[in-house]
Amino acid sequence: VELVESGGGLVQAGGSLRLSCAASGRTFVSYAMGWFRQAPGKEREFVAAIKWSGGNTAYTESVKGRFQISRDNAKNTVYLQMNTLKPDDTAVYYCAARRGLLTTSLNYDYWGQGTQVTVSS
Repeated sequence: VELVESGGGLVQAGGSLRLSCAASGRTFVSYAMGWFRQAPGKEREFVAAIKWSGGNTAYTESVKGRFQISRDNAKNTVYLQMNTLKPDDTAVYYCAARRGLLTTSLNYDYWGQGTQVTVSS
């Protein structure tokens, strides 16, 4: 499975961005998908994840109510809608895929190259 993220950029605090992750492969529908981020000097951390069917999601506490993960299995794409962005959200955002159940750990089988999100104050 190849994952390609897009949609990152520079935005002012309070603004919004929507990240996309396009996946190759015919078995996308069987994968749980996750979004992670890594700020300079910090470890990669979980942001959000979604079950293969889209019926179950998980979020890290700091983004609840501001970010929304969704997926379109017909387009092999997962999205991360980010609203009310804060400077602390600045990081490289990575898309990841794993067979089976979603998890908030880093235990994913495939990773994208990442897309930079910068939130200015």
